[in-house]
Amino acid sequence: MTYTLRPFKVGDAPALAALTLNAIQTIGAQAYSPEQVRVWSSGHIQAEQFVARAEAGQHIYVIMDEAGELAAYALLEPDGHLDMLYCSHKHSGRGLAARLLDHAESEAVKMGVTKLYTEASELARGPFERAGYALLKRRDFEMHGVAIHNYVMEKNLAEIHPS
Repeated sequence: MTYTLRPFKVGDAPALAALTLNAIQTIGAQAYSPEQVRVWSSGHIQAEQFVARAEAGQHIYVIMDEAGELAAYALLEPDGHLDMLYCSHKHSGRGLAARLLDHAESEAVKMGVTKLYTEASELARGPFERAGYALLKRRDFEMHGVAIHNYVMEKNLAEIHPS
């Protein structure tokens, strides 16, 4: 299958919100309990929030499949925070996360960002590690009274891409 990576368009927002919820409920369920998936799902980003974040200068990169269906996306904030990396369960395991992480890194370097950082889910941890992110710590916290965790990770771009 051929995939196309491109910048976010306002019309993508509903599909991004739907993909996020679906990924949490299907892929997230592989590593988190039903209760954890429920609370994580309840706080997922809505379509209008994608538009607002793009308008505020955040960078959203999307990957579309041959049929024009959204397959994956990443959201990079101007300070180097990679806030979101989600893939449709139908397209999981095809290297889309690696492609998005590589693209976000290239774009961050162009923007003068010297460090990328994220809070990766249990399932996203692997793709981030393979992309060269260092694991700093496991972060245990509560969402609506339910214990959940993710991983604080970072990649020093100044060492890889000296100016």
